[in-house]
Amino acid sequence: MVVVKICGMTSVEDALAAVQAGADWIGLNFYPRSPRCVDLTVAERIVASLPETTKAVGVFVNAPREEVEAIARRVGLHMLQFHGDEPPEYCRDWSWPVIKAVRGVGTEVLRHAEAFATAYLLIDAFASGQYGGTGRVVDWSALATWKAPRPLILAGGLTPDNVATAVRVVAPFAVDVASGVEVAPGRKDRVAMRRFVEHAKAA
Repeated sequence: MVVVKICGMTSVEDALAAVQAGADWIGLNFYPRSPRCVDLTVAERIVASLPETTKAVGVFVNAPREEVEAIARRVGLHMLQFHGDEPPEYCRDWSWPVIKAVRGVGTEVLRHAEAFATAYLLIDAFASGQYGGTGRVVDWSALATWKAPRPLILAGGLTPDNVATAVRVVAPFAVDVASGVEVAPGRKDRVAMRRFVEHAKAA
C-alpha cells in the first residue's frame, strides 16, 4: 500500500489531524522563503506530539550542512528532504535517511536523478524560481516507464480527486501533498486530508 506524506505542517493541530486522517509521514518545511516555513519551537512540539508510527521529514532548500544537522537534532527529525539544487555529493553521508527532490520529468532531469545515492527520490513539478508547492501536475506517463533506481515519491499537483489515478499510473512508493489539501498555505483542510489518504490507499 502506498505511503502518504502530507507536507507543510505549521501547527500541532494540523499535524495531529493528518495523523488521524491516516498520513504515514508529515513534512516540516524549514525553507525561510516558503509560506509553509515552520517555527523551530512549533516544529519541536509537532514532532513530540507524533505517535511512533508517524515519521517527521524535514524539508530544506540549499541549506548549509551544519544548519540542517542542528535543526534535525533539535527538532528530532526522522528523515531529511533536500528540495533545492543540492548536488549528489551534498546528499551523502548523513545520519538520517535522505529524500532528494528533483523537479521535472524530462530525460536529462531523470538521468540526473539517477546520480543520487539517497534512500528515496521525489519527483515534483518544475516552476522557475520555485522549490515545491507549485500545485502543478507532473507528466505521470513519463514516470510510468521510468525505472527509478530508488523508491519513488510522487509529488506535484496531487489532490484528493486525482491521487488515485496518479497511484494507478505511476505506482510510486509514496505520494506527497501540500497545497492539494490546504485552505491556505500552511493551513490544512481536515476533510481534504482524510479524502486524500483514503483515495491514495484505496488505489
